[in-house]
Amino acid sequence: MTLYPSLILNALRTVRYPGTGRDLVDMGMVEDDIRIDGNKVSFSLIFERKTDPFIKSVVRASEVAINTHISPEVEIKGNIAVKIRQEIEPQLEERPLPGVKNIIGVSSGKGGVGKSTVASNLAVALALQGHRVGLLDADIFGPSIPKMFGIEDEQLYMHEVDGKKLIIPAEKYGVKILSIGFLVDKEKAVLWRGAMASSALKQLISEGDWGELDYFIIDLPPGTSDIHLTLVQTLDVTGAIVVTTPQEVALADARKGISMFTGEHVNVPVLGIVENMSWFTPANHPTEQYFIFGRDGGKNLAEQMGVTLLGQIPLVAGICKGGDEGIPVALQNSISGVAFQKLASATVQAVDQRNATLPPTQHVITHG
Repeated sequence: MTLYPSLILNALRTVRYPGTGRDLVDMGMVEDDIRIDGNKVSFSLIFERKTDPFIKSVVRASEVAINTHISPEVEIKGNIAVKIRQEIEPQLEERPLPGVKNIIGVSSGKGGVGKSTVASNLAVALALQGHRVGLLDADIFGPSIPKMFGIEDEQLYMHEVDGKKLIIPAEKYGVKILSIGFLVDKEKAVLWRGAMASSALKQLISEGDWGELDYFIIDLPPGTSDIHLTLVQTLDVTGAIVVTTPQEVALADARKGISMFTGEHVNVPVLGIVENMSWFTPANHPTEQYFIFGRDGGKNLAEQMGVTLLGQIPLVAGICKGGDEGIPVALQNSISGVAFQKLASATVQAVDQRNATLPPTQHVITHG
């Protein structure tokens, strides 16, 4: 049996608080401290006052809901703590990554659309334009950034900064890089529960010596997951870039991705869409275009959703070869290289416009 925080929350959505008839998650009564250790689950419920007459019944109902809707094998009895909201002192949080000016999440609704390729080459293109750039591989279950930069065997070291031990990012092509791929066996699948993956991501963010950066690019896992929620709960994300191909099946998922970022519980501005594999161009015939995945799907989606089309990246054999050999195609003066340089310029413009017209993003603080 594999347990995830989302399973716990879904079970608790079936429990109604007798005083209002609303579910516990909707009321913000579930603290953001769910812990999973094998079959053992623990978390806290927040009540308004000590004298709440429903405390015992709600705790008991929560235990029953988890055993009923997930499994009787879940060890939950006696593991639900009670907190009183008035006693939770507000704490001033230190702003994470204080030396980073702009944080950009690169996302895709589904796998296989070239999201990591776009994130890698965007980072390199920004560095070539003179910007200070960091790249975090947050695709916990399929880290590919180390291979794309040819640093799969990189050894990570720590040093002390202001009395705190920090991880020194790898650096290549002017980009500072950290990936969970540096910490796991590259020949084996990463089988982590959601809470463990989120914890690893937080560690790479908060314990990396990122220093002063103009752009911090985060390669997110495809789809929507706990990792995305961890990101917006940990960082003040400047904006998101959604990668898609022109295919209808990819566009449908990209639409969901845009909705996730713009939803009230996340509220991260979408900087724009990148349409990858827009057409196939033979390397020896750069003027020829073959629309093998459909034509202008990403462009049309951008118009429909009211977001910017940041770029259309052609499918050229050099992109795949460059990724496999650890030499990002953005370094080359080729069709693809030029496309990524244009994407970098469009991204800078989109970030500048976002910063000039919208207030800074506040990372999400939730209790459930």
